Amino acid sequence: MARPFSLASRLGVAAAVVLLAANWSAAQLPPPPPTPGAVPPRAQRLKNGEIDTDLSRVYVFVDKTGFGHQHGVVGRLKGGYIRVGADAPGKLLFDMASFRADTRDARRRVGVEGATNRQEQDDVTANMQGEAVLDVAHFPTAFYVINTIRRYDEGGLKQFALEGNFTLHGVTQPLNLTATAEHEQGYLHLKGQFRLKQTEYGIRPFRKALGAVGVADALTVYGDLWIKQ
Repeated sequence: MARPFSLASRLGVAAAVVLLAANWSAAQLPPPPPTPGAVPPRAQRLKNGEIDTDLSRVYVFVDKTGFGHQHGVVGRLKGGYIRVGADAPGKLLFDMASFRADTRDARRRVGVEGATNRQEQDDVTANMQGEAVLDVAHFPTAFYVINTIRRYDEGGLKQFALEGNFTLHGVTQPLNLTATAEHEQGYLHLKGQFRLKQTEYGIRPFRKALGAVGVADALTVYGDLWIKQ
């Protein structure tokens, strides 16, 4: 007959479970922003105007239709740059395969209450990335080409007006937006948002149960970008 666990063994198992849970929670969150003080080592290796892909994130609020659920999505950038006053002001490359639904950080950032478990996150992410929606297998990258960028100050805040073209799911549409910025530890920290309709980019919003459950066509996209200065 198998011997029961000793107290030490039980404590060891419990400690392992706690450690795994802590690692999973940390994995859902992006790295912390730079702390006051010296410029981070990675920033020293970047060229001026280059996006720090370790720190930068994109968040998406997905509203519901019918009996569906609201979702928060987070994704990363593959690279890019923004240079104010340059002839070619900027280009941002989005890693569509990195976009994940309903992590704790994503839901918090877009104002969706509650939490979901790992299986629910995996299911929603699979639907989102699948052929019927984003089809990341055929369209692994989205990009925003910035044609002009203009700085102005309003209400004591540094503001930037960006005009360009956004390509998603193989479809390109004009996209203009306004962002606010602050200088922090060797970075220009740029935050902005815009709305888009999935159908304008050839994407059919997710539906099931004959349309009784689904997501809205319009999405709100939030950019949180750290740019080397």
